[in-house]
Amino acid sequence: MNDLDSFRLGFLDYAAFGLYFFVLCFIGFWVGRKEKTSSADYFLAGRSLPWYVVGGSFIASNISTEHFIGMIGAAFVYGICVSMSEWGNIFSFSLLIWFFIPFLMSAKVFTTPEFLEKRFNSFLRQFFAIVTVISNVVAFLAAVLYGGGLALHKLFGWNLWFAIITLGVVAGSWAIYGGLKSVAWTDFFTVIIMIAGGMMVTVLGLYMLSGNTHSFLEGFRIMIERNQAKAGIWAKVVAQNAQSIVHADSYNRLSVFQPVTHQTTPWPGIFIGIFSVSLWYNVINQFMIQRVLGAKDMYHARMGIVLAGYIKILLPVIVVMPGLILFARFPDVMELPWEKIRPEADKGYVTMLQMLVPAGLRGLFLAALFGAIQSTVNSVLNSTSTIFTLDIYKRLFHENAPEKHLVRMGIWSSVVILIISIVLAGFISKLEGSLFVYIQTLYAFFAPPFAAIFLLGILFRRINAPGASTAVILGFVMGILMKLYVQLPGHPAWLEPYTMQSIINWGFCVAICVTVSFMTPKPLPEQVTDLLTFNWQKLNIFEDLGSHWYSGVTFWWGLFAAGIILLMIIFSGLFM
Repeated sequence: MNDLDSFRLGFLDYAAFGLYFFVLCFIGFWVGRKEKTSSADYFLAGRSLPWYVVGGSFIASNISTEHFIGMIGAAFVYGICVSMSEWGNIFSFSLLIWFFIPFLMSAKVFTTPEFLEKRFNSFLRQFFAIVTVISNVVAFLAAVLYGGGLALHKLFGWNLWFAIITLGVVAGSWAIYGGLKSVAWTDFFTVIIMIAGGMMVTVLGLYMLSGNTHSFLEGFRIMIERNQAKAGIWAKVVAQNAQSIVHADSYNRLSVFQPVTHQTTPWPGIFIGIFSVSLWYNVINQFMIQRVLGAKDMYHARMGIVLAGYIKILLPVIVVMPGLILFARFPDVMELPWEKIRPEADKGYVTMLQMLVPAGLRGLFLAALFGAIQSTVNSVLNSTSTIFTLDIYKRLFHENAPEKHLVRMGIWSSVVILIISIVLAGFISKLEGSLFVYIQTLYAFFAPPFAAIFLLGILFRRINAPGASTAVILGFVMGILMKLYVQLPGHPAWLEPYTMQSIINWGFCVAICVTVSFMTPKPLPEQVTDLLTFNWQKLNIFEDLGSHWYSGVTFWWGLFAAGIILLMIIFSGLFM
């Protein structure tokens, strides 16, 4: 791909980025200007967020350098199957809309660890809080800051440490200043910029492929044809790398269903993996669920996730299709040694900016990239300080702390967490391999135990604290043992993908949780009320769905689900 050091910005680019930054600052200052006198004001935006802000902020928090850098690079190597990290959210989103939001909202909790205490015990609250703080700093903040710093280093030649520190300070400002309200509203503005900028890159890429015809549809046809890899250098490089990717002689780049040995997207992950990583990420991961807890009411919370679902349908056009375009244009990159392909592929987004975006518009795309970084940093920082303040500091050290004191502690803990993340981000540069794979591997390790007990705890009243606690402890032991086992010779190839490890660990945790629960006494009555668990007789999940069918949750969720299913059928491998 092109030399990344040749990227330049003109006056109009700086003006466009400056305008974006000015509007961002104005929104963050304006919505966060009021004094935060209570923890609900600072940590949950006073429970005042409308559905469009909930949905926009939910997506903006999710999109980061992992997408613009990591996912585009992954799509270049693996093909359309990478889209399942977006489309596969239909299952966890549906669980969130129908099963989890009713209980999280009715329990009036600030954090998911607090919910675990009400349903199980204080040990699980503290353990989950500590694990969440560690995973947020290591798997989210540090990785996102490193990815953003690397992009600025490659684009402008900035020193990597300087780029990471600058991003951390600028991006974290609104989380520290205004709490969740500033974070959510700046996220809403940012996601509009990200979608607009990302769509333009894809469109320009398709026009590039079309050559002299200058036809969008011709470019799309060429992209599909070359990714089918039936002839020429495209067929050659697919066959050359098939063993590394799927441990077979070939793989279908245009199918979302991949063999069980696929390095990143084995097919069981589509149907079972959603109960581990996807459920943990979208439902009990505090930095995602916090804007849901800050919604006006249950209807706005549910419709916010429905909106997020529609954006998830669109996201592969922005963060996967550019990888397919790059493969169609630069298949020779796949002729490099395997260990060099992914680092080269991760340069894809910046390469497309160089090649396709004229001076005057590059500032918009830089804003989209910066927006992806700052929205995630803001959200993770705010949620991490929320958990540290309410689940660790208040719970263990100052149970009767005044509300204003908790707000001050939230601000200062945000500063300390940001500093630690910046330091760790600088050392991720020692990491070998893909940023996308690094982040996904950490998700697959942290997610299964908590995803298992959270799902079982809400659906079944017989699940108790001893069963959940035992499952979590043994689940982490199991995760470590599998990591060690796959380093030994003679292990089965299907166990190598981190997705398969997470599925096996999730099943193990479910079995342990159920077994121990039935061997020990039933939970206390106050731990299994209708506010905390699903009542199979009353079906207590159908409240606040909207006053009219055309504005109702059921109607719009149904259309979203139908759209995802149609896409999975089209890219099932039967038609491509």
